[in-house]
Amino acid sequence: MKKTRVDTKRRPVIYQTMVRLFGNTRPNPKPDGTLEENGCGKFSDFHEGALEEIRSLGATHLWLTGVLEQASGTSYPGRPAEPADVLKGKAGSPYAIIDYFDVCPDYADDPERRVEEFRDLLQRCRKKGLRVVMDFVPNHVARGYRSSVRPELSFGEGDEPQWFFHPDNNFYYVPPGTQGGGPPLKLPTEGLPGCTGRFAPEATQVKVTGNNAITFSPSVWDWYETVKLNYGHDFTRGRDTGHLPGMAAVPSEVPDTWRKMDEVFAYWQEMGVGGFRVDMAHMVPMEFWAWMLGRARRRDPELFVFGEAYDNDPAKLTDGNVLDELIAAGFDAVYDDPAYDLCMGLYDDFDGYKWANDLDSLIFPGTRFHHSLRYAENHDEVRLASPKEWGGLGMEVGRPVSAALLGMGRGPVMIYSGQEVGEPAVGVAGFSGDDGRTSIFDYTVMPEFQKWVNGGKYDGGRLSAKQKKLRAWYGRLLGVIAEPAFVAGDFYGLNYANRENLRFGAVAGEACGGHWMYAYLRRDWEGGQVFMVVVNFHPERGWASVPVWVPAAAVEWARIDPIKGRWVERLQDEKDAAMVVNGQGEAKMVVPRMPALSARLMEWVPEP
Repeated sequence: MKKTRVDTKRRPVIYQTMVRLFGNTRPNPKPDGTLEENGCGKFSDFHEGALEEIRSLGATHLWLTGVLEQASGTSYPGRPAEPADVLKGKAGSPYAIIDYFDVCPDYADDPERRVEEFRDLLQRCRKKGLRVVMDFVPNHVARGYRSSVRPELSFGEGDEPQWFFHPDNNFYYVPPGTQGGGPPLKLPTEGLPGCTGRFAPEATQVKVTGNNAITFSPSVWDWYETVKLNYGHDFTRGRDTGHLPGMAAVPSEVPDTWRKMDEVFAYWQEMGVGGFRVDMAHMVPMEFWAWMLGRARRRDPELFVFGEAYDNDPAKLTDGNVLDELIAAGFDAVYDDPAYDLCMGLYDDFDGYKWANDLDSLIFPGTRFHHSLRYAENHDEVRLASPKEWGGLGMEVGRPVSAALLGMGRGPVMIYSGQEVGEPAVGVAGFSGDDGRTSIFDYTVMPEFQKWVNGGKYDGGRLSAKQKKLRAWYGRLLGVIAEPAFVAGDFYGLNYANRENLRFGAVAGEACGGHWMYAYLRRDWEGGQVFMVVVNFHPERGWASVPVWVPAAAVEWARIDPIKGRWVERLQDEKDAAMVVNGQGEAKMVVPRMPALSARLMEWVPEP
């Protein structure tokens, strides 16, 4: 495999957590409970001791999910609760933003000082060497959006709602004769407790939903609680956005929504936010990203921006691969959802069970491979330890999945709080139901994570021995993949060379290796460090004396002498692996033991 130019700056390791959940130690939460009944995490929960533990785990960036002020069912002085009809859960969706220039008052010890308390948290993070990442939600806002901090920049001010689309409108307006029969807005909440199915501000002028539904009566499957923002492109006319301004345009030459969003970025950058996770980035024009990210990086050259994006979404605004287009527009990284889905397909049948060999289909030349953000959990996905998902295998399935995915490329990696202690997300919290996810809509808790919080000590004092062992394992994994072979090195897959090797993850009746095992090399070209990663995804079966064939081309690529060296295990206490070579220069590395749901990260150590 051809070596590529590397970026040797420190690899971002993101620790994602919801402020609402992180420090909430309230026991026995009530389903669909209020803030008073169930409690809520606070900015102050991230004290120096808690931040030190996050940093010690290996994190470089702390993604504080749900910080922006969202539509909520909880009222405060000068900030009434939103109607139940436009809420998902009593706490509300953190992706239904009510004010881009404010933070959620739930998280402050003194809600009147919430911005000051957030500034204090930013300062504590800086002292601990953690850069703070917050959400940027560009595609949609809450139906009741109104900024009390910067009212002159509220979306919709000055719109001409008689038009479905106008380049300088902030919203799209549902035209007469459209599905739903005409105004008022008819929400799918009618008949639910506290709901009428109506939203008074949209009695006459109805806005298009965040997921592009042009209707007076959105369904329960639509993002009915949000409205779509307009970046100067009529999305009903296709994906060609070439008519939009270029990255060199001055603010007076761009659509109004662009200027307002640039003000949002600048506001938080000035406050000290070091990065943004962009929600549904593929639904916004690439021209906007190039323009806005260029301006943002002139304010902070070290700004870190990564995007949630899905190339298979019909709503993407490019005909090409949108992940490549976002990177070209200035994103540091984009979600690697395909690799996540493929690993999950080893255990759950979506469109046919997968093999570990199938990961090779995602190994491709070009920029994206090393600009992909890899993860085994995030707030949108089911918990690894959920008894309903991942084959019901529990927290141990995270070992092979995380090792395989997080070791692949040079891009950022992410751990979701609770993953490291096996949080299973069992039971009904409220709006989200019992779906294997920790709810982002409700005032609730993470019971297993609470054992690590241990009443605010953040010392893991109530964790089981297995949970402590798992958390330590994640810490070692993050430590190893912070070394040069992973941060600045390239990738060489080995499964193609092991398809005839039936001791390489094949089970009875299979004529091909690589069903349950995956292996690859990582090499740092500057310093010469070489690692081999081998994982066993099988839920029950282990193998002893596992041969991993390393073809002559891979030996040459890695620049190792297989006769003069050994593979030293770095991830856990296991015996080192031996290597032998045949007359054709091909080598066989023999792993002494590969238990079920295990991973090996072995460094090549030359010997005289």
